[in-house]
Amino acid sequence: MNNLEGLEENFRFLVLEVTSQMSDTRAFVAAPTHALYDKVVSRDDYIDNLKNIVEDKCYSRIHSGRGLSKRDIDRIRGLQIISANLERIADYCVNIAGQMRYLKDLSVLVRQNPAPLFDIIEEGLSRILEVRSRAEVNGALGICRAEFDLDRLYKEAFDALMEELRLGRDVQNGVTAIFIFRYLERIGDSLLNIGEALLFSVIGEKIKIEQFQALQQTLSKTGFEGDLGDIDFRSIWGTRSGCRIGRVSHKDSAADAPADPTQGGIFKEGNLKKIRRERENLELWARVSPGTGPRIFSYHEEGDSASMLVEFLPGCTWTEVVLTASEDVLEDAIFVFEQTVGDIWRSTLELGEAQLDAMEQLTNRLPAVRHVHPDFLRPPRRLGGVEIPGTEELVARCRALEASLRAPMTVLLHGDFNANNIVFDQSAPRVHYVDLHRTRRGDFVQDASVFLISFFRIPIFEPALRRRINRMIGSFYDYSAEFADDIGDGAWQARLALGLARSFATSTRFELNYDFAREMFLRAHFLMEGLAAHQDKPWEDYRLPRPILFY
Repeated sequence: MNNLEGLEENFRFLVLEVTSQMSDTRAFVAAPTHALYDKVVSRDDYIDNLKNIVEDKCYSRIHSGRGLSKRDIDRIRGLQIISANLERIADYCVNIAGQMRYLKDLSVLVRQNPAPLFDIIEEGLSRILEVRSRAEVNGALGICRAEFDLDRLYKEAFDALMEELRLGRDVQNGVTAIFIFRYLERIGDSLLNIGEALLFSVIGEKIKIEQFQALQQTLSKTGFEGDLGDIDFRSIWGTRSGCRIGRVSHKDSAADAPADPTQGGIFKEGNLKKIRRERENLELWARVSPGTGPRIFSYHEEGDSASMLVEFLPGCTWTEVVLTASEDVLEDAIFVFEQTVGDIWRSTLELGEAQLDAMEQLTNRLPAVRHVHPDFLRPPRRLGGVEIPGTEELVARCRALEASLRAPMTVLLHGDFNANNIVFDQSAPRVHYVDLHRTRRGDFVQDASVFLISFFRIPIFEPALRRRINRMIGSFYDYSAEFADDIGDGAWQARLALGLARSFATSTRFELNYDFAREMFLRAHFLMEGLAAHQDKPWEDYRLPRPILFY
């Protein structure tokens, strides 16, 4: 820590000054004087300067990067976050002092007694340096919990003051007191940020207190009784659903440790319904195809959120396999993958109609596409005497014809069958599925279309790599054709065209390469135009233009 010594010294001064600022603010609220007011206001400028010095040194030290370990960098990043929140606390102190000018009678504060709130704040500030020095997880959690206690006390004071206001008592003083208590409550928000930054300094990952507590509860249900500071947590996926997903392992464990909840697993925390649904789906997959999905080590619910720890599945994502594996490994991997998919489709095959609803999905996502690429949606046009439908009309036409295109059989779907949700373990060799919260029964072309476009939309244009991508696309398309032929599904290509059109169009909302995104959107148009032109003809006669799958 020698190369961080000067920075740490400035930081200690900042903590001490903010602590003094809070102490003086407390004294001023209890017994206002001009001298104390001036002291609070004038110290704020010094605290601002200290915070700027610490921030400049943080960025300078990280930028130089010489001799810094990841732990050093994490501590510096955490220190910068803490400093910003300390400066914000000092600003709230000035706000409180300013509000005291409007308080004509101190008895309103005496009745509501802000002392317990000041006690909690001062206790939290007093622990920052020690917790940071010792890298204490429990100490950081204690600072985080100050926010919950302050919220509770603020709510009690707010309710009491509002009752007085409803009775028409001392309105000006009551409103002023509410503002003072509100600033004390907002200091709790900053203490929460400080506590979470201290957690980040210890574990090396940004994680909110609710997520950390969920991790504690989930690990405890596996029998883990160690110190959470010994757990290595690394975020590995960012999801659009808002779920937190990370790799959890003991800091002393090897990266290839066996499936053991105390040695390695995947932690997932998020919306109760989504996590509960994923747990149910994992249990379903364990019955239908044991080993395809990860095992569940533990599960925990609290309030409107849930968390679980599941098996970490070794291997590479399917994208990595296709782009980086040697030719012989790729050949074997494609064979294992197609056999796995086929076995699941055949073993779960049931008679019963299923509708694709691709156009409904596209309709719901068109606003998002328009937001990213406002000029992609084509307006209605006329060329001579020919009417050219606009994008939305074309989608509406395909949506109407989709109702007559029902799959004769259903299979168990992954539900989000893109290449990054498939893992290949070469040592087994074995294919695994992950992120199974959308699993359901349905038309096999739902998974097929998502998988095919997940490769097409990879923004890689180097010819050799693109040939590998196209090889994967062509092989899986041919395998899907064989499956459809085996089950006597004559109209599968028309349904696949609908699914591809949906995926081509909706993928553009995540692609900022304008030319590539427009290429995908035009292909969606081409497919929908072909489907609309085939209306009133037998769907068994429709043929998907196979070259549209390749870039």
